[in-house]
Amino acid sequence: MSPTTIGFVGLIAFLVLMVLRMPIAISMGIVGLAGFSYLVTPAAAFRMLASEIYTSFASYSLSVIPMFVLMGYLAFQSGIGSRLYTFAYKAVGHFGGGLAMASQVACAIFGAVCGSSTATTATIGSIALPEMKKYHYNDSLATASVAAGGALGILIPPSTIFVIYGVSTEQSIAKLFVAGIIPGILLMISYMLAIYVVTKLNPALCPPSQEPRASAKEVIHSLRDGLIEVIAIFIISIGGLFMGFFTPTEAGAVGAAGVLLVTLLGRTMTWEKFNQALADTTKTTAMILFMVAGAIIFTRFLGISRIPFEIAEWVGGLDLPSYVIMLIVLSIYLFLGCIIEMIPLILLTIPIFYPIVVDSLGYDPIWFGVIICMVVAMGVITPPVGINVYVIKGVAKNVPLETVFRGVWPFLVAAVLSTGLLIVFPEIVTFLPNLLD
Repeated sequence: MSPTTIGFVGLIAFLVLMVLRMPIAISMGIVGLAGFSYLVTPAAAFRMLASEIYTSFASYSLSVIPMFVLMGYLAFQSGIGSRLYTFAYKAVGHFGGGLAMASQVACAIFGAVCGSSTATTATIGSIALPEMKKYHYNDSLATASVAAGGALGILIPPSTIFVIYGVSTEQSIAKLFVAGIIPGILLMISYMLAIYVVTKLNPALCPPSQEPRASAKEVIHSLRDGLIEVIAIFIISIGGLFMGFFTPTEAGAVGAAGVLLVTLLGRTMTWEKFNQALADTTKTTAMILFMVAGAIIFTRFLGISRIPFEIAEWVGGLDLPSYVIMLIVLSIYLFLGCIIEMIPLILLTIPIFYPIVVDSLGYDPIWFGVIICMVVAMGVITPPVGINVYVIKGVAKNVPLETVFRGVWPFLVAAVLSTGLLIVFPEIVTFLPNLLD
């Protein structure tokens, strides 16, 4: 068989192992090592295994992952989320569907500190869902709004997905972070508009708002009580990264230290919570690094199988406009996002599609990273994988999964329209990163 045929056999084998519930990192590693051994030699495969993994893990760039993960889990354990939600409700609670809209604002701000979609969903969900239940919000709207809002942490810096994309493609993490700010705000506003529209079309989804419009003084007071420290941490950590004062790893360390200091001064961090944050950080970092290791092996196998080059040549030969090819690529991402979790999806597909989009079609790599994150944000709420939906199910144990999935469609429509806007007007993404040049 030709190397390309072996490559496609390997892809099918990987999907079979994944369906059999073998851990994704191990599936990628086994298939990659076996395929490399077949196409070259077993001795060469094991030499590749040792040298590539050591070289990658010895890279300073990967040290950014545990720093931002620790920052997120410290924020998760600290109780910052409840103060964020109070501020958000003061700001937008007077609108129809105000509690659900407040969830979007709180998720966006918490995501700016946390960087984790699942942690944001769990934190804001545990605060917002009881409030919406008390005011008789429809279960579908309440749960879906928080699940969708949690995905804002994928775009708004610091984002773990941007870190993985930047490391995989050797792009500037600082530029990726700054590129995600405007699209993240755009997606938040789109979700809020979706809530406004569906509650207008179907008033039974939530009661009319009983909250009077808060005065500017009340909003500022809630801001002072809950958010000054958060804003300061964001400005020092991410702002220092943008200005070139910190490397990405240093920015993550400064952010984690800032969150820890704020929680210690506010006496919201106990020894037990601190230990739990460290344990969760260790487990999550190990999971990500194992996936990176498996992806490295699998990528080397795909490289010698020539699948990425064959696909690139095939795409280059298509008599189609570049934007049509781009839409095909994004459709594939959207489909795969329904069945593969976001981190392995990025690690698995970048070696295949990055050369096509950037080298063959000439699209900006920073723009492509943001577009991928937009599509991944849809994937975390789509069936059957939809990780944020399962997180919400863990918070709202009495709500059936199908109820949550039924409520995500307005948010998917909003995300698709926002992504289309970024495709038509790429300057929305590239404007801020270009200022760093």
